Amino acid sequence: MPPVDTLATFFAAALLLALAPGPDNLFVLTQSATGGKGAGLTVTLGLCSGLIGHTLAVVLGVAALVRASALAFTGLKLLGAGYLLYLAWQAFRSPATSLAATAACPSYARLYRRGIFMNLTNPKVSLFFLAFLPQFADPGRGPVAPQLLLLGGLFIIATLLVFGAIALLAGTLGERLNRSPGLQRLLNRLAATVFFGLALHLARSRS
Repeated sequence: MPPVDTLATFFAAALLLALAPGPDNLFVLTQSATGGKGAGLTVTLGLCSGLIGHTLAVVLGVAALVRASALAFTGLKLLGAGYLLYLAWQAFRSPATSLAATAACPSYARLYRRGIFMNLTNPKVSLFFLAFLPQFADPGRGPVAPQLLLLGGLFIIATLLVFGAIALLAGTLGERLNRSPGLQRLLNRLAATVFFGLALHLARSRS
């Protein structure tokens, strides 16, 4: 296993990376602001579950296949971009209702699945894990696969802490803003704009 100082360095880097503005934390921010803290925390759990898939992909070598295949990379990113466009349309046409009604639809189960799908269809995350995790694994300290699983687990914990804090803060603010139908419509339009921008960014990304 990697030494404690290496693990501490990795965890600190993971916290900073989770704090850096990106598609996933912006996704948590918008979902929390429009659906409340529960929605944001549920999406956070979904995104972190997706990170389990990325960790296993690195261990099994699937991420290397995505990196090597332009077709696989393009197909995955277009699938993710299309899903984000769908979410943008859903947010844009969402009516100004009470917070309770907004939080009830979509359901937490659907929000959880949304987080998983959002994370797994971002090929940049797979490539990042493929490039980032092995740097902290040391073959001289034993089998690499358990080390990668440990590092992936630490990254998930760091992401859960940061995204959970974002969900709570944005959810609290959203609950106050959602008391006004006009502000709620504005939040929905802003969420649609963010989703649309993330879709364009993902579609234009290169491996």
